[in-house]
Amino acid sequence: MRNPFLAGAAVVMTVAVLAACGSSADGNDPEAAGAQRPAASGPSVPGPSATTPTAPATPATPAAPTAPATEEPAVPGPSDPPATAEGPKTPSDEITPATGTFTKKQKEYLEDRVPKGMDPAAVLQTGQETCDKLRYLVKADRDTAVGAIATQEIPDAPAAVAGLCPQHQDLVDEAAYAYADGTHTGKTVRPGVYRSASPTTNCSWQIEGAGGKELASGTSDTGTSRKITIPKSAVTFTSTGCYAWLAEGAKG
Repeated sequence: MRNPFLAGAAVVMTVAVLAACGSSADGNDPEAAGAQRPAASGPSVPGPSATTPTAPATPATPAAPTAPATEEPAVPGPSDPPATAEGPKTPSDEITPATGTFTKKQKEYLEDRVPKGMDPAAVLQTGQETCDKLRYLVKADRDTAVGAIATQEIPDAPAAVAGLCPQHQDLVDEAAYAYADGTHTGKTVRPGVYRSASPTTNCSWQIEGAGGKELASGTSDTGTSRKITIPKSAVTFTSTGCYAWLAEGAKG
């Protein structure tokens, strides 16, 4: 479940972030490296035209039925290969921007990441957008930034941070110890003190031990952060509407 911060303010945040996605504080966006963004263009759509009123139709003798006009099916032309993450990747020595060059850091990030047929500048831009979102979020609310990584609401953040914005590595490290909403069992349940990051007003949690015995549970309708303790005897931890739980003192 999206947290209230992102559910309410993320529209404004995302518009602001994506509007600035082409730029980076580090100057590592594709355009800064000389890579141009692909221009999107398409055929113009004709607007509405004025219609000339016609005289009312007069009754006439029905004409003999005619065969409907037939239309030749369009012949599909060649298309670019699908740009999927699962497909074959472009060899690193063939990854070059349309103009200019990539920096060493950008090349390292793009290695084994560019599907064949995809513009490497587009892949780089996606990673840079991730860094821009984290940069915005951490200024607004650090816990929300960590929660966005833990919940994968900002996907592929660890790779983007490692390759393009290592100054945010502490966020990734902390997110590795966090719990997103859902049910966590077995070895994934780690004892400790946790705080909820940007919970909704319908936040609830339950901690169970062996045999499904309830060890602790609670709800919160305030929308403010709460703290809980997961004991060593915990086997299952379930959270709903709390967005994410961050470990107290966890820094990676």
